[in-house]
Amino acid sequence: MTSPAARGRPPGPAPLARRLAAPLAVAAGTASAFAYVGAVDPNEPGHYPVCPLLSLTGVYCPGCGGLRSAHAFVNGDLATALGANAVAVTGYVVLAVVWAAWTVLAVRDRPLRITLAPVWWWSLGGAVLIFSVVRNLPFGSALAP
Repeated sequence: MTSPAARGRPPGPAPLARRLAAPLAVAAGTASAFAYVGAVDPNEPGHYPVCPLLSLTGVYCPGCGGLRSAHAFVNGDLATALGANAVAVTGYVVLAVVWAAWTVLAVRDRPLRITLAPVWWWSLGGAVLIFSVVRNLPFGSALAP
């Protein structure tokens, strides 16, 4: 194994700016996307494409209502955001927590490692599947966008 100096890098931790470049770039991209969706209302037709699954089959996919949810979330209307797509709002919060952990670890010069057992991934997929099915049934209309 070669030393960092032999590979053309100085020994020791990477500079803070380099360690924070990726988390800050992701934050900037995410903030830009949320700012756009917050400013351009998806409730008005013609601004965004229509969900192909919904337009072809009339069935709501797990992402249906996600743009309306993001718009309401950005504008501080959490009840409307949850009503449009509760899974999306949960995802916003989870991703914000993961991003915060990534940033803290980057400052400490440690890598972010997310290791979940397959049962967690299968459980997540099952929960999204159940959400998708229930929101399309008459008794689950409260979950429909």
